[in-house]
Amino acid sequence: MVPSRDLERYDGSSGTAALSDRLNSTLNWPNLWEKILVPAGTRAGQWRDWIRANDPVYTAFRRPGPAEKWAAAIALLLVAAVVLFLLLFDWNWLRGPIGRWASTTYEREIELNGNLDVNLFSWTPSARVRDLRIGGPDWALARDTVRVDDLLVMVRMRRLFAGQIEMPLLSIVRPQVVLIADKDGRTSWALHPDRPDDGRGLKLPPIQRLIITDGKLSLDEQRRNVKLEATVTAREGADEQAGFHLQGDGTINGTPLTLTVRGGPFINIRRDRPYDFTAELAGVNSRLKADGAITRPFDLGQFNATLSLEGRDLADLYLLTGITLPNTPRYRLSGALSRDGTLFRFKDFSGRVGSSDLSGNIKVDKVGDRRRVEATLSSQSLDIADLMTVLGARPQVNAGGTTVTSGIPGRLLPDAPLQTERLRAMDGTLSYRAASVKRNDLEIRRVRLDAGLDGGVLKLDPVAFTFSRGELNGTARIDARKDMPYSTIDFRLSGYPLELIIPARNGAPTVTGQTLGRARLEGPGASVHALAANARGTISLVVPHGQIRKAFAELLGINVGRGLSLLLSGDRTTTDIRCAVADFTVSGGLATARTFVIDTDVVVAKGTGTINLGAETLNLRIDGETKRPRLLRVWAPITVRGALIAPKLGVDGAAVAGQVGLAGVIAALVNPLAAVLPFIDPGLAKDANCGALIAGAR
Repeated sequence: MVPSRDLERYDGSSGTAALSDRLNSTLNWPNLWEKILVPAGTRAGQWRDWIRANDPVYTAFRRPGPAEKWAAAIALLLVAAVVLFLLLFDWNWLRGPIGRWASTTYEREIELNGNLDVNLFSWTPSARVRDLRIGGPDWALARDTVRVDDLLVMVRMRRLFAGQIEMPLLSIVRPQVVLIADKDGRTSWALHPDRPDDGRGLKLPPIQRLIITDGKLSLDEQRRNVKLEATVTAREGADEQAGFHLQGDGTINGTPLTLTVRGGPFINIRRDRPYDFTAELAGVNSRLKADGAITRPFDLGQFNATLSLEGRDLADLYLLTGITLPNTPRYRLSGALSRDGTLFRFKDFSGRVGSSDLSGNIKVDKVGDRRRVEATLSSQSLDIADLMTVLGARPQVNAGGTTVTSGIPGRLLPDAPLQTERLRAMDGTLSYRAASVKRNDLEIRRVRLDAGLDGGVLKLDPVAFTFSRGELNGTARIDARKDMPYSTIDFRLSGYPLELIIPARNGAPTVTGQTLGRARLEGPGASVHALAANARGTISLVVPHGQIRKAFAELLGINVGRGLSLLLSGDRTTTDIRCAVADFTVSGGLATARTFVIDTDVVVAKGTGTINLGAETLNLRIDGETKRPRLLRVWAPITVRGALIAPKLGVDGAAVAGQVGLAGVIAALVNPLAAVLPFIDPGLAKDANCGALIAGAR
């Protein structure tokens, strides 16, 4: 060893030479050769000589005697006999035993009806079977799962020695494959039905040459009513017909379905080289197109692609993908789709849904035996009508944007049924944000929505709308574990302008003020309309303070002379609303007024009546009482009756002179339809003028 302190003295070329001399002198190569290597060689020779003299095995091989010669001859004869036997053996003798063993193992009939040829004496052993039949399980005996006229398989021997399977050639002539999935989730192609599907996708050994001639594929998926008949071919060559082709036509839920999959030739395909493909699926008014590559050939659980999809309604995709999505207007989206075993990702997608933009990320995974979806979505500019389609409203998209209707003439609430079986099919979470909202009558500016779905129970928390003034916040719960869902809602409104509920007349608002409200309802129902028709709970509305045109306040007290005088003169003076409270109890879809009071400086108006949420009708009566003596006072209650979508105002009392004209004046001032009750806790209104009224409401 050279001490480290000595190494520090060597520097540059001269130092290198000195270091070499120092090492040579230290190791002393001649002494190493004479004292170590030469004695070791001598001992090895002595050991060899001892083996030659004393080892019987070595002696038998070097100088075999009669016994050794006979043993060698017998061994060679046995090897030759085995080789000759295998060369001359008729492998067809094993068709029956192989079929019976396979049938017992996989619990279905498996038959090798044609010739069986096996070639073992090659670096690429091969097996060829003709007329192969694999029957279906007991519950699907009507159709065989697989029938093949001619199957040729070659494997690479050196890969087998390494514990791997690699096929230089797989040739299949006229295969007929029938895939059946029944309503209970059983699949005819599962050879081990007791083993749960891990969802990681089909994995095949590498195939360097794949040839499929005149293949046919039939699919019968009974849960989603999918039927497909497809042709499958795989050819080598350089023309347009080369490569893998699957072309299928069928129906899904009674509507046309088409499927096309194309890939390149399999010539010299490698396991570390991506395999390009295109796929297109069209059905139920939807179209999906993917351009991508299988990252590890023959491992269908690994791929990347660009996915484009468009259609009439995102909810329709459930029949194609098994993923539950909300109802929407027409959509067009594109993004990056990838698969890694059970995990699918649709990343950085963007596009349009109705008149709104939509972007985000969606992750679909399999947790246990259930599918789980996690979505983060956002819109820079939302058309609020597009969001209403989630509740079942019928959309119509035109150049001016999206408009929605209930789908039923004369109805305000949508009657589209909730498909509970879809909510039970998966779990997941959703986060949605709308940074801005297109101009709308409600003056909604921003939207926030978070949702969670677990075991058939959908929770919305929060549901938040930010208005130009005021907010609506709430929660909702839909229990869809049974065919008839049970829903619970709790919504609060704070600070919403009263002048947006009751529109202005002749350029001046009829009333102003901040509205507080709450709606707490629950009940069974498969649609928004059905829930309203069966609901029970409370609906409350509070205006702690505000302003009302004096003419309208006088008319509430049925002071005809004073009210008409102010109206005819165009007077726009106002009087204070000291408090207004409308509190309804709801049972069986019928909302009954428990407290209904409008208190102004000049008039106190009290209301009674009902709102039928199922029939969507009103029957309200408002009795006004002036606080000041008047020379002319005609008393008659105001009535609000008819359909929610088009209520009518009137005056109750046929003997009152001028009541028809009075009803027309009142109708010109206010549109009761706009007074659809918002939602908030009256306890939030702590105004002194409302104390007694709120106490009466609660």
